Amino acid sequence: MKKALCVIGAVLAVCCSCRDSRTAVATDQGDTLRLKYAEKLTIVKHEGFTEVLLADPWNTGKTLHRYILINENDNDNEKPNSIPQHPNTSVIRIPLKRAVIATSVQCGLVEQLGGRSAIAGVCDLQYINLPWVQEECRKGHIADCGSGLQPTIEKIIDLEPDALFLSPFQNSGGYGKLEKLEIPIVEMADYMESSALGRAEWMKFYGMLFGREKEADSLFAVVEKNYQALKSKVAERVAKGDVKKPRVLMDKQTGSVWYVPGGRSTIGRLLVDAGVDYPWKDDDRSGSLPLPFESVLEQGAQSDIWLFRYNAPHAIRPQELLAEKQAYSRFKSFQKGEIYGCNTATSTFYEDTPFHPDLLLRDFITICYPDLGLGEPVYFVKVKN
Repeated sequence: MKKALCVIGAVLAVCCSCRDSRTAVATDQGDTLRLKYAEKLTIVKHEGFTEVLLADPWNTGKTLHRYILINENDNDNEKPNSIPQHPNTSVIRIPLKRAVIATSVQCGLVEQLGGRSAIAGVCDLQYINLPWVQEECRKGHIADCGSGLQPTIEKIIDLEPDALFLSPFQNSGGYGKLEKLEIPIVEMADYMESSALGRAEWMKFYGMLFGREKEADSLFAVVEKNYQALKSKVAERVAKGDVKKPRVLMDKQTGSVWYVPGGRSTIGRLLVDAGVDYPWKDDDRSGSLPLPFESVLEQGAQSDIWLFRYNAPHAIRPQELLAEKQAYSRFKSFQKGEIYGCNTATSTFYEDTPFHPDLLLRDFITICYPDLGLGEPVYFVKVKN
């Protein structure tokens, strides 16, 4: 009982001292897990629990969410019966046994870590290109909880999950009725990291949640090694000075807006690591930039290569691009036929690359520096008639 009271007191002290700042945790007792790349994540291990702080990507110095993880399998520590609650703090008992995941990205990672059996439900099933998820849903072993933006509340209640994995967005107004279910919400803000390896390093947090911490550490070590080797390879190629960096344009217009990766987004930084000249590399935003077509044309008209993602039942052709917008023909890359599309309906781009940025980096380098002999790209395929 004495140890339980100590744990409660320690948790209370941590929650109070860290209410508005990531840096405050450094002065509290506990071992801080040193992360090499992730900037929005702080993990501190204490006796009997682990504290995880998610920095607010849109409000510098503020905390988006705070988690207290209590390991149910740790028999060496007596567990407290209750934990003091504070705003934006959730207590999660790990490892998770029944989770509802709203995106395909984390589904692929959880499978790789060996936690497939803990997925009780998913959202946006039609966009998950993982055969085992589709099959488990068909058999009724995994529930289809509807849209990620408006999940089926009744189905989630029936599942009795021990956590909901949802993506936070700026000025979204919260999660509506889901916040009233008294189910911990894991806010998947990894996509707001400013580097590809920073986002990938979040697998250490997800690994803890599913009791797969060692597996996550091992997987990240492999990803980091492969990524850095590719980055060094292209840096050596560029350093020779006998080749001009290709100028690369990213994505295409959606409706009246063209969203391009910000200079400090994972894709933006990854393009720079691939040794290319990206028009928005100096932008300081970590999300996407909504731009009018004229602004993209001004910056990207002379791009040597055009890379874009799309969702269609078949491979897109140049004529279809022009049918969407005739002005695409004004880009140098279109005129030269240097167009590469990634069909997210038929590839596992979203399931693979967020936590395996080395695979995407290889694609970019393969396309932009074919003389390095890395083979054929996997996700971005040349658009042909």
